[in-house]
Amino acid sequence: MDRWLQTVTAGLDRWGEEYQLSAERLVRLQRYFTELLKWRQKVNLISRSAPEMEVIDKHFFDSLSLLPHLKKGGRLLDIGTGAGFPGLVCRTVLPELGLCLVEPRQKRAHFLRHIVRTLELKADSGEITIYQERMVPDSPLCGEKFTHITCRAVTGIGPFLQLVSAFHGSGAALLLLKGRRWEQELEAARPVLHQSGYRLERAEKIILPLSGAEHFLLNFTETE
Repeated sequence: MDRWLQTVTAGLDRWGEEYQLSAERLVRLQRYFTELLKWRQKVNLISRSAPEMEVIDKHFFDSLSLLPHLKKGGRLLDIGTGAGFPGLVCRTVLPELGLCLVEPRQKRAHFLRHIVRTLELKADSGEITIYQERMVPDSPLCGEKFTHITCRAVTGIGPFLQLVSAFHGSGAALLLLKGRRWEQELEAARPVLHQSGYRLERAEKIILPLSGAEHFLLNFTETE
């Protein structure tokens, strides 16, 4: 087993059984990683100088922290996905997951299409749509059905809740990846949260396997 596979396998083992992936899906994920390193030299996807282990930890492991919430299938909306974090990373290893990626920047959307084509993801049972527009409250996507909506680094909690307000009543859960200052951000968003129809169900601490950095996965659900 090469170094990449050893590193990712050991990291997922550290997280537990819910994060285990087959050898076939790990190889597919490795191809994604390899293509990302090639493309970052010509497109602003991630830092061009970031060491490989940092890319695995900060982008791939961080994205894979959503796996327990998505393993039962469903359909995920990823707003401002950039290079596919977290949505396309999760879809790479969960072929049954339906996915809609929202990314307005043309070069990044081109990279996403390249990954979908290169990994032959359209052959899987889960559909994939790439929406090359900026997400707005009256977007046509608001009329579609999703089980989960995520946003990794585009905006704060308050603006995000306002952005997805049209989805309230659909039953979709909101999954937000945040840093250690998430509580201060949540406090600032209290007025919006109280009017949003959502509540914070759980804040799960995620320890990234390589760096030991603390990230938090916030799970918002609709109030009854």
